[in-house]
Amino acid sequence: MGKLISAKPILGLTAALMLAACGGGLGGGGSSTAGDLPPNHPEAARQGSSIWDIFKPSSAGTNVKVNKYIWNASLDILNFLPVESVDPFSGVITTGYGRPPGGGRAYRATILVSDPALEARSLNVALHTRNGPVSVATSRAVEDAILARARQLRVADGKL
Repeated sequence: MGKLISAKPILGLTAALMLAACGGGLGGGGSSTAGDLPPNHPEAARQGSSIWDIFKPSSAGTNVKVNKYIWNASLDILNFLPVESVDPFSGVITTGYGRPPGGGRAYRATILVSDPALEARSLNVALHTRNGPVSVATSRAVEDAILARARQLRVADGKL
């Protein structure tokens, strides 16, 4: 019968080769250093990085600051819609289908609050019916109602 080959040396060799490929070779890094490259060069940022960098907190702007008045006004004005997901870190509110009081058509909304300013550019509302998107006028009327309510909340807060 043939000899059995142990898997340990093969696994060890495979792991060593994979680590060498990640590090730029068995002997170390490439020929250039971070000092040789201009500061805005993409490779300059990668110099000195390691696999452990994925566990460090990132400062890549993963959080979007949202305006709390627009956020609360959106939930207040569209309270007849069932909330499916809320992500205050990205500024997105997603709802399911619901009927407004006294209305016959069911709507669904996706709201994006993209800026901390209490301005119209901070708010994007996408309204849909089961037949597709609503008219621009309807969407604009909902945005105006949300912004008006946000201004009321700000005045009531007393932080003018």
